[in-house]
Amino acid sequence: MTLAQELENLEQMRNRGALSEDEFAQAKARLLQQPPIAPLSKVTALNGLRRSASDQWIGGVCGGLSNFTGMDTWLWRLAFALMLILGGTGLLLYVLMWILVPLESTTYRAPLSTNP
Repeated sequence: MTLAQELENLEQMRNRGALSEDEFAQAKARLLQQPPIAPLSKVTALNGLRRSASDQWIGGVCGGLSNFTGMDTWLWRLAFALMLILGGTGLLLYVLMWILVPLESTTYRAPLSTNP
């Protein structure tokens, strides 16, 4: 929904009596103060691709693709298996991604202890 549509909806709610003048002014100010969210560029979005350290059978490629795309891991595994059977490109693509896509960070920092 665009900003103009949001403001129009607020105006309609005020006209119907659903919002008081103070509530309308607060909601309008909140809408106008929000900075617009810029969409990520394709390169920036692709930099978020990581191999999974927790959901992996071999190298974590399918788990990482699952996290990145929102599809279930088993669908990615099936896709790579089908590509392997139907010409061998699945193995090549999987190995290339295993080598080129970094592993997600699994570092854990213990909280600072306040006990001496």
